[in-house]
Amino acid sequence: MDPIAFNLFGLDVRWYGIFIATGMMAGILLANFTAKLKGVNYDELLNATLVSFPIAIIGARFYYVIFEFGQYKDNLIEVFNIREGGLAIHGGVIFAMIAAFIYTRYKNEDFLEFADVAAPSIIIGQAIGRWGNFFNSEAHGGPVTESFISKFPEFIQRGMLIDGLYYHPTFLYESIWNVVVCLILIYLLTKTYKKGTVIFTYVGLYSIGRLFIEGLRTDSLMVFGMRTAQLISLVGIAAWIIFLMTNNKRRHFK
Repeated sequence: MDPIAFNLFGLDVRWYGIFIATGMMAGILLANFTAKLKGVNYDELLNATLVSFPIAIIGARFYYVIFEFGQYKDNLIEVFNIREGGLAIHGGVIFAMIAAFIYTRYKNEDFLEFADVAAPSIIIGQAIGRWGNFFNSEAHGGPVTESFISKFPEFIQRGMLIDGLYYHPTFLYESIWNVVVCLILIYLLTKTYKKGTVIFTYVGLYSIGRLFIEGLRTDSLMVFGMRTAQLISLVGIAAWIIFLMTNNKRRHFK
């Protein structure tokens, strides 16, 4: 796939950036709905988002560079080049949550209430953003047979044909899983659960999908010989289970 969407005044505009921007806009639009659904101040939620988003990009890049520092140590200026990818979603979410927590504390807002409302927006942004990986020919799985890939739409087949081999479209698996999780989270928001249930369910369900999908990928970040994303996913699943076990009484939150 051609990673460049078009050229504007001599500058290549890449699909990667377009999908990240599209994911953010979709998340903002969805947040307008979820904020009204739960009676949360949308303007303050938007402010928290605008503060958190650039921090998320910095965190996603920082997280990636830490584990791939070997390829940047001799050319540090490339650390700032994110146009071709190299953003780790776990780093982005962690840094964004920290920024949102600080902001809500400063504004005397309820962090968990805001996080619950924002959770569907976060996951739909991830679902859309994964398509940027597709156009960059990255975040795919190992080789598959032509018979296997033929079950997918033709444009997916073309995109997954890299250097003469077909690969698992793991970006697609995760994108579909994220959409399913988004729908579940929206459903949960229509119910009356204890604050924190939706955001912790986001963490748990996303982690379950990522745990299995990461095992198919060929470009995983590694630590001590293990896939970092899978380790983080196990932590996320454990945190979700602990939350559900310690907060099993159904309570109302607006």
